[in-house]
Amino acid sequence: MAEEPVPHPLDPPKRPQGRGEATGSHRIVGKKAPRRKVAKWPIAAVVLVVLIAIGVFGWNWADGELSTRAEAQAKACVAGDTPMRVVVTPSIEKPVRAAAERWNNAATVVRDHCVIIQIDALSSGAVLDGLVGRTNLDAIGGLPAAWIPESSYWVTELNTAKPELVGSPAQSVATARSADYPLVGLAGKNIDEVQMRASQTFRQFLQQPAQQADFAAAGIKAT
Repeated sequence: MAEEPVPHPLDPPKRPQGRGEATGSHRIVGKKAPRRKVAKWPIAAVVLVVLIAIGVFGWNWADGELSTRAEAQAKACVAGDTPMRVVVTPSIEKPVRAAAERWNNAATVVRDHCVIIQIDALSSGAVLDGLVGRTNLDAIGGLPAAWIPESSYWVTELNTAKPELVGSPAQSVATARSADYPLVGLAGKNIDEVQMRASQTFRQFLQQPAQQADFAAAGIKAT
């Protein structure tokens, strides 16, 4: 076996062979590995989702603003106040008067008018006599926009004698023994379309739970 030559004191020392310079390796010590590229499509997708969310939020906000403004304009009574007189039989006066106060306090709007309801209590016989001309109409305070007698009998009598005064079909708003309390909208001089429409709307208002509770409290059954 050949002996290794003794290194001369002036020869440079040998460097230990590292893994980066191993024979056959292409890796070189000190050279950085190439940076891995980041895909751009996930970022673009996130941006798109954010833009869509902003667009939906903006649309909903704008739609809500328009609805709020429309409701505010509807409640502004742009056409002013319109009085509407409703004559009722005395037995139903209390719950109907309470309903009218609730209606008025809410500034209920019908065709751009704040309709202010006035309740008068008169016997059904007196009202019928005034409407058909057996007595002076002034005796019942003039022609009301709506009438609630005890029963449909009175409405039938009116329809037989003066059908032109019936502006809308009668419909019950409460019931009791031998009474169905129909509300009939009337037509004639000084009753305009707003009042005719309001009489139907008030009838629907009386059929709502809050008003029906008032009828029940007065010992009158709900419809």
